[in-house]
Amino acid sequence: MTNEDAEQLALDGLAPRKRRKRAPAVKTPAVEHPIAQVVLDIQATHLGQTFDYFVEEKYSAAAQPGVMVRVRFGGQRVNGIIWKRADTSATPESSIRYIERVVTDRVLVPESMRDDMTRIADAFGGTRANILRLAVPPRVAKVESQLRVGNRDAAGTAAGKQRLAAVDQEIYGQLQRQYGNINLLHDALQGRRFQSFVFDLLPGADHWRRCAAWMVAAALAQNKPAVLVLPTMREIADMTETLRSVGLKPFASTGAANGVYDGDFAVLNAQMAPADRYRAYLAISCGQVRCVLGTRAAMYAPVEGNALFLILDDVCYQDADGMMPYANARGVLRLRAKSHNGVFVAMANARSAQSQWETDAAHVGDTQVSGFSTPIHALPAVTKEASPWIRWLNRDELARLADPTIGARVPHTAVRILSKALETGPVLLSIPQDGITEALSCSKCHRQVRCARCTGPLERLADGTIRCRWCGAATVQWSCPTCHNERMRVVRVGAAGTAMELARLFRGVPMVLSTPSQPRGVVSDIGFAPQLVIATPGAEPRVRGESPAQCEYRAVAILDAWTSLYASGIDADVDTLTGWMRAVSLCAPRTRGGQALLIGETDPVLARSLMLWNSPMLAQVEVEDRAQTALPPVFAAACVWGRRDAVGTMLKRIGALAGGDMATIDTIAGTMPSVLGPVPIPQPRTIDSRELEGTADRVKAVVRVPQGRRAELALRLRSASARHVASREPGELRFQMDPKERI
Repeated sequence: MTNEDAEQLALDGLAPRKRRKRAPAVKTPAVEHPIAQVVLDIQATHLGQTFDYFVEEKYSAAAQPGVMVRVRFGGQRVNGIIWKRADTSATPESSIRYIERVVTDRVLVPESMRDDMTRIADAFGGTRANILRLAVPPRVAKVESQLRVGNRDAAGTAAGKQRLAAVDQEIYGQLQRQYGNINLLHDALQGRRFQSFVFDLLPGADHWRRCAAWMVAAALAQNKPAVLVLPTMREIADMTETLRSVGLKPFASTGAANGVYDGDFAVLNAQMAPADRYRAYLAISCGQVRCVLGTRAAMYAPVEGNALFLILDDVCYQDADGMMPYANARGVLRLRAKSHNGVFVAMANARSAQSQWETDAAHVGDTQVSGFSTPIHALPAVTKEASPWIRWLNRDELARLADPTIGARVPHTAVRILSKALETGPVLLSIPQDGITEALSCSKCHRQVRCARCTGPLERLADGTIRCRWCGAATVQWSCPTCHNERMRVVRVGAAGTAMELARLFRGVPMVLSTPSQPRGVVSDIGFAPQLVIATPGAEPRVRGESPAQCEYRAVAILDAWTSLYASGIDADVDTLTGWMRAVSLCAPRTRGGQALLIGETDPVLARSLMLWNSPMLAQVEVEDRAQTALPPVFAAACVWGRRDAVGTMLKRIGALAGGDMATIDTIAGTMPSVLGPVPIPQPRTIDSRELEGTADRVKAVVRVPQGRRAELALRLRSASARHVASREPGELRFQMDPKERI
């Protein structure tokens, strides 16, 4: 028997059954709009367009625009959102597949939100899939089956509107006596057209919350949704407390057996549990909840109609997404407000350079994410009365006061003022940061100690030796190049070191440390009692007392102010002023004996802006400086980074190199190249061996264009990035529009 005649033996009854091939099921396209244009959950830039799929007749009613579907793309199954339904397709019918199934039974992305996503993607050079990944939380199937929509929010009832109208009139009557142009914002909240505002806040522990609550009440009373983007969860907790006080309920379970959730406002944050976040998102998308609080995740809240879009502290670095297309919250909210014919408000203690530039109608032109904004600033007499007595204790002031402790970290004058304030309540000391290592300065002129080899900062090791943090070179026989002094001193210590230093000055006084790096972490609140609180910016505890006068610090001192002279970043001064104003705003006003001290040398403009509580003063200087150096917001800019050859190729493709139409820009100083750099940058902190070669020789470059060409620059960068990915060109390549940190 040959091998060809061999047969596999098998026991009786166990012979393999011969399977019959089934004929493929016949699928019938839908009678109406049989083509579904689907945005797939694929992040590759060159696959950012919609793809056409047939809709079966049995899925025609469920496969509405905005629902999630499951489709086959290539050799895999992926999720996607139906963007539109159409009658015809440019793709040949033989190449069009059918939708496999409809995943959700409700619209996840409403029509207005789909339009917003398209505009956001175009403005920041991304794709709609990039925005969908960030905007729509991961699906939790059990939430869809368990969610029971309760009655319309209480704010939408007649009694609720009447209560909100009363809150609106009460708070608006107070704000009318404090702010100029506040009537324009009130009229905008009553109207139905787009308007933008820059709101400079007065000091006060809860003043910003009352202003935001007034705007929310005024918007909800007019059936307008409200979206509030706040810096951190601490501000969200504070705002939740204030909204409760005006009669609004948070979105939560009613406790009923049928699992009904109800409320007037919802929190939308990336740190929430997946089920809670998805449940809140569904409630917002179906219109049950019309007020949304959150960090930057809330900027994509799927609200409908001409809503209120408010952002607090728009200079915060947290406002930019950590994934493509790196959209920032301020630009997204303003873009959405314009597309919804709503109201945009940028509210902060310290006005950003972007906000200052928008308040000057002489040169501001509309772009996708910017344009003219009406300034709202407090009246001078009200500002003086509401703010504490702010003093700048620099060397000149201490010399005028004949203070014998000039040069001390906490001079005798400050000790005397703080000791007296401790007799009646808590005192806050704000330190720049809570670092583990020490920074050194000259003990005589207080200039930062620098390496003679590479100008890097010096540090003192545990064995007492001094070395450079950048190049590692040892330093011996150091002398100050300015005053030729040979002694160093610690200029910045952590919270623990500050507490040890202050314990010798304020004996027997209880101390509280509130920093992220300390064992207790950030202390949320303290009681109204004499105690010394040491905190870093953003970690200041709230004072809880029985009356408004007992919910504030009796004095606030800002230590090591001169470290602001060495802060890096284009927004360093504005960021510093933001942190200082945030701390001083927790102090009692001068009418109740509140005092604030700024201790140390710093930029005079920065100090005057704080003492006069006039942040536009610093913001105007920032705008003038950036006009001379051709930096945002006067010009639009984008960062391009990655491997050197990939960055060079992209700059050439967008026309930013010599010979291209974006190679030069016209400034008040004349014509200059549009590209800054490229300069070397370190490899990313999270990197594995596979990525090591692709991220080698990393550089970063900045491309600047006039604001009128911002949209064109974003589209060119997206096209060049898509070509890089589609052609499988080697090397890392990324870009970001409107980056906070440039070089």
